[in-house]
Amino acid sequence: MTRPDRTLLGRMLSALGAALLSTAATAQTLPAPGATVEAIKKRGELVCGVDSGIPGFAYQDSSGTWKGFDIAYCQALAAAVLGDAKKVKYVGTTAKVRFTVLQSGEIDVLIRDSTLTFSRDIGLGLSEVAVNFYAGQGFMVRKSLGVKTAAELQGATICMITGATLELNIADFARSKGTTINSLLFDKTEEAFAAAEAGRCDGYSDDTGSLAAAKSTMKVPDDWIIMPEVISKEPLGLHTRDGDYRWSDIVFWVDTALKTAEEFGVTKENLDSKKTSTDPFVRRLLGLEGDFGKQLGLDNDAFARAIKAVGNYAQIYDEHFGPKTLGLPRGQNNLYTQGGLHYPLPFR
Repeated sequence: MTRPDRTLLGRMLSALGAALLSTAATAQTLPAPGATVEAIKKRGELVCGVDSGIPGFAYQDSSGTWKGFDIAYCQALAAAVLGDAKKVKYVGTTAKVRFTVLQSGEIDVLIRDSTLTFSRDIGLGLSEVAVNFYAGQGFMVRKSLGVKTAAELQGATICMITGATLELNIADFARSKGTTINSLLFDKTEEAFAAAEAGRCDGYSDDTGSLAAAKSTMKVPDDWIIMPEVISKEPLGLHTRDGDYRWSDIVFWVDTALKTAEEFGVTKENLDSKKTSTDPFVRRLLGLEGDFGKQLGLDNDAFARAIKAVGNYAQIYDEHFGPKTLGLPRGQNNLYTQGGLHYPLPFR
């Protein structure tokens, strides 16, 4: 795999090039799915690395069932590769060990509210496959603290998880404001929540999606406010290991299929009726025309199975972050057609 192909930009450019050459590509011999998919099929389940427990992204309910936005992505991949969204083994990972677990081969893919960065791409031997959630780091503090902006947090102590970009971002922010903000670090988010609740720190810092989740877990959510500042860019997304470009391609295009389904109004409820559509974009997405699934070494209806299992991107977002759950506005997580940043590449 060439170095440019390992980056998200490289993957997007590669995909665009492939689109331009689609006629020639389809005339070639269809490829094998790659070592990772072969291992998944032999094992009979996808091993998906997720957060150890945070509302919205990934958590276990009272019966031990995994739920969340990232969990839906794991299920979509299992449906595409194995034909069954339930064939997933979830491995809860802390921020500290998440990349080591992926590097060692203990998991097939990491879908864990993790930021795509230069150092993780180049320094850790990972592929930054796709952004599935745009966020930024912010602060949640007690109302009783009496501050209205993050710049007023002089001398405050903020709880957060270790092994992420959070502490570095706060250090940069405090330095730029000429102030001092202390950090109290924990391995797990639930430990950081509990420490904030117990008054060991003045507030909690994490990505915007996680802040909404944190507030929902507090005994009295109205005692806390999420401050307006966003101090960093946190494009959260899907990570694979370097070395199996075909598997990275599959992960990328399943993500694209979920977003494309929203763009063309395909839901898990109407997918079967959409199979009679004459819209060429819908027909290619559902595997009714072309051989896009086969070109990845999958069944041609692989993307249709993923959508049928978990819904389109909007359905997944609404189920876990929408008004009936955490009430987190989509903002940048809208499609480009709605003023957001998600711009799915074409199936062509």
